[in-house]
Amino acid sequence: MLDYNVIADVSKTLKEALVGVLAPAPLGATAEIHDLHGSISTSPARLTLFLFETSEDPSARNRPVRREIKPSSLILHKPAMALALRYLVTPWGGDRATEHSLLGRGMQFFYDNAILSGPALQGVLAGTDQALKITLMPLTLEERTRVWHSVQKPYRLSVAYEVRVVNLVSENSETLPAVVQRTLDNAMPEALS
Repeated sequence: MLDYNVIADVSKTLKEALVGVLAPAPLGATAEIHDLHGSISTSPARLTLFLFETSEDPSARNRPVRREIKPSSLILHKPAMALALRYLVTPWGGDRATEHSLLGRGMQFFYDNAILSGPALQGVLAGTDQALKITLMPLTLEERTRVWHSVQKPYRLSVAYEVRVVNLVSENSETLPAVVQRTLDNAMPEALS
């Protein structure tokens, strides 16, 4: 069942998918989830995934209540909160040519695999019918500079991706007793006859 771990498991899914395409020769690189604080090793070369923004996905608002019918009750589940996660993907390779190759391979992978589902999903997402839609998110130079300024690092070549719809399931539900008897009164009120 999807729970509060869903955000961490989206990050893990992206990381594992990238490791699978970066590790083979000739790149021999890796991927990691990183907050961009501290030093970042360039041996081996790597792509970092920095989750810099999480917001409610407006395209999935106002979902209906999910109903679960049990033999003795009806359970009404609050709809899941639909999230959009925004990641900054940055190459770290020691030299520009390596970094450009890493970034190109990462972008190629996300372009070719714009929807991750099924066996690619990790953690609480594994075995579910969830699908993560990955899109390149254009940021202006000013917006990217603000992100780098917020982590107190000099600006680096990077791209931003948005992943949606990530469903954060609510723990709130309401249990109603089952209807066991119903009475219909077909008699017309005297005032109408």
